[in-house]
Amino acid sequence: MAAAQGRLSDGAGGMDDAKEEDRNAAETAPLAFRAAVDALRAARLRPDIEIDPTRAPQRLAPHAYALEAAVVADDEDLADGRLVLLHDPAGHDAWQGSFRLVTLVRAELEPEMAADPLLPEVCWSWLTGALTARGLSYGEPSGTVTRASSHYFGGLAERPAASQIEIRASWTPREGLGGVPDTAAHLAAWCDLLCQIAGLPPLPPGDASVVTLPQRRGPQSR
Repeated sequence: MAAAQGRLSDGAGGMDDAKEEDRNAAETAPLAFRAAVDALRAARLRPDIEIDPTRAPQRLAPHAYALEAAVVADDEDLADGRLVLLHDPAGHDAWQGSFRLVTLVRAELEPEMAADPLLPEVCWSWLTGALTARGLSYGEPSGTVTRASSHYFGGLAERPAASQIEIRASWTPREGLGGVPDTAAHLAAWCDLLCQIAGLPPLPPGDASVVTLPQRRGPQSR
């Protein structure tokens, strides 16, 4: 994979207001949602991943929390993505549960990989395989894999053609004790997907080179 084109974040505008919303949301969010967010914030990840909380969407569910991440090697972004945890205490028919994980992952492609006709199926199998490899139980998976190419003309004609893969997906994490899903394990599987699409080799079993997710912000509620 080649470098990803820029980060997903829209910037720092409105962050002070978001932090105030987070403080208010933390006081009113259901216990199960707060526990799921705490697990995300305490997760330990491989050092190739740079990850931060970001503003969560406000209209998809009563409660939401979002992270954005990039795989970085030698100061170069190889892939980036966003993971959103949604929670509706009343449950959601389409989710078949009260929690839902929604993701966007993207990376640039080497030309020979972009030409592979089976690439979309392979990328989707990376997502489901990452969840299965972690022993995670989930349901109602859905999503799209999009391959796009850019060709440059005129004043940009000297730029080489570029291709990008984008995975948009969602799934329902099965709930455990207290109605709380193992969000830390789902986050780890998602980071496995990020690293795989970035072209990094998997870590050996028992590798301890992990870092703690910075605890900067709390959950959001609309």
